[in-house]
Amino acid sequence: MRIAIVGAEVGRALSASLRARGHIIVYGIREPERSDERNTKSVREALKGSEAVILATPWVLTEALVCEHATDLADKIVIDATNPLNPAMTGLALGFLTSGVELLQSQARRAKFFKAFNATCVGVLARPDFPEGKAAIFVAGPPGPDKTIVKRLAGDVGFEPIDAGELRAARLLEPLAMLTMQLALGKGDVAFVMARRQPGMDHATNGRAMVAQEAE
Repeated sequence: MRIAIVGAEVGRALSASLRARGHIIVYGIREPERSDERNTKSVREALKGSEAVILATPWVLTEALVCEHATDLADKIVIDATNPLNPAMTGLALGFLTSGVELLQSQARRAKFFKAFNATCVGVLARPDFPEGKAAIFVAGPPGPDKTIVKRLAGDVGFEPIDAGELRAARLLEPLAMLTMQLALGKGDVAFVMARRQPGMDHATNGRAMVAQEAE
């Protein structure tokens, strides 16, 4: 798949793993002549011909970029890895009643937006394996084949993709990014690992354990 990555640090962390799985990566930046990254183009040229787009820009630039390139984003899978931080970067500028990615979707209605890769550390993007298991990546967006592609890309990077529900679930995922930042502050990389229990199994198991204890 040909993927346009718009943004620097997060984009570089994702690109190596995606290239290793056979994806073609094109970087899109405003001044490509100033970059030493291979296959770097203007944003418009990078979007042209790409099947998927990963937005990894600072939030203060993201809305304007999406508005400017709304036509270029039409009919493309757009993975929003940004977080709507306020100018002081002390909290979210949006939250709970809406989300940054829902705002972006309203600015480029023909694009197919998903939220993913936002609630994790840059170091985890490069190394998602932990002793406890694969780091989880939560994916919010409309169900269907496009979401399957987004989840597959998360798996290609090395994460366990978790379906978080419709795009409105990003109202929870963006605050989750703030928790990740707080937990990681001065402590290195942190990640969430998914644990599961089959419905009803815990009650049956606990019940047998209680009976055995009473018999003793």
